[in-house]
Amino acid sequence: MNQEPAFRDAAAKGRFELEIGNDVVYADYRRQPGVLVVSYVYAPPVLRGTGASDRLMAAVAAQARAEDRRILALCGYARAWLRAHKAHRDLLVS
Repeated sequence: MNQEPAFRDAAAKGRFELEIGNDVVYADYRRQPGVLVVSYVYAPPVLRGTGASDRLMAAVAAQARAEDRRILALCGYARAWLRAHKAHRDLLVS
């Protein structure tokens, strides 16, 4: 039985989470005026290589657009992901 991943803004923890089965991939963030600062993206070993972080970042990008914010990616993975996805490059704060 395959569950649909559940994306949520765990604001109390300062992170976006994507729950996949019993595991969670997440992005630590803080909100600043007009900007989401993404400081760290983490995937547990069992989810690495499955595209979980990619799906998380797509949801984070959608969240940033919904809030009319750009993304300051302090995390190397988040920065590389935004640069690699042409549709989302405009969100990246240089």
